[in-house]
Amino acid sequence: MSTDYIDIFLGAYESTARYLWKTVATPFPPDRINGFYFLIFISLLVWGLEIILPWRKKQAIFRKDFWQDSFYMFFNFYLFGLLIYAALSGVSVQLFTDLLSPLGYEGGHLIDFSDLPWGWELLIFFFIADFVQWLVHITLHRVPFLWKFHKVHHSVKEMGFAAHLRYHFFETFIYQSFKYISLVMIFGFSLENAFIVYSLTVLIGHLNHANLNISYGPFKYLLNNPKMHIWHHAKQLPTSHKYGMNFGISLSCWDYIFGTNYIPSDGRDIELGFPDDEKYPESFIGQVIEPFKSKK
Repeated sequence: MSTDYIDIFLGAYESTARYLWKTVATPFPPDRINGFYFLIFISLLVWGLEIILPWRKKQAIFRKDFWQDSFYMFFNFYLFGLLIYAALSGVSVQLFTDLLSPLGYEGGHLIDFSDLPWGWELLIFFFIADFVQWLVHITLHRVPFLWKFHKVHHSVKEMGFAAHLRYHFFETFIYQSFKYISLVMIFGFSLENAFIVYSLTVLIGHLNHANLNISYGPFKYLLNNPKMHIWHHAKQLPTSHKYGMNFGISLSCWDYIFGTNYIPSDGRDIELGFPDDEKYPESFIGQVIEPFKSKK
């Protein structure tokens, strides 16, 4: 690793730690929404709806793995960024740029959307980002090596808002790599719109996993929802969808367009998980280590 990469690595640690401390210490910054406290607010809001209007009325308020999933939320969004992701992503971006430089790439983006009206740029960003994540999500299910990591998310046995962010940290590298290539290298979008889409995605994702009986009426063909997404977590998969179904992140339209939708009935009480999940580790550390184990 050259001196430049080491400097990027160390600089990323310093800037990320400084940013995290500033975020926690300044709940109401004057120029933006605080993402850390926004996550807490959205989580409490959706959890409150689960308590008042539960779809599965027998499910406990503090459902199975409630606290572990809550830890996953903050680990994946903040602690992992501080400990690993920020530094490695900075190095990866520089390495990627260096590898493409012989082809004439000097950084930046190939298509510029910044001159579009704000609303159109936001809408295009939202749809492109969601479609990219939909494709990545399908890949996580179809590629055996990647499925080993995605199993962490599917080890949820009782659905609730915090299950949204129970996922292996390795998935962050997969999703962010594809999003960087498509949204930064190819298209140019403002950071303001990126944060708005991020906030909207967190809210929709929390609702998709929540213990709530909502499907948005005719908008179910556009927006993902709890009654659709619970089938994505079904333990028993139909022969017509042997790799899974309902892969939408925020939008359901991709599943309806490409035929990966599947809602045969009210899925309120279906069993969740995957075959032999009773042997899967239940602890955070065990789940983090499990995908790296070699299978005899």
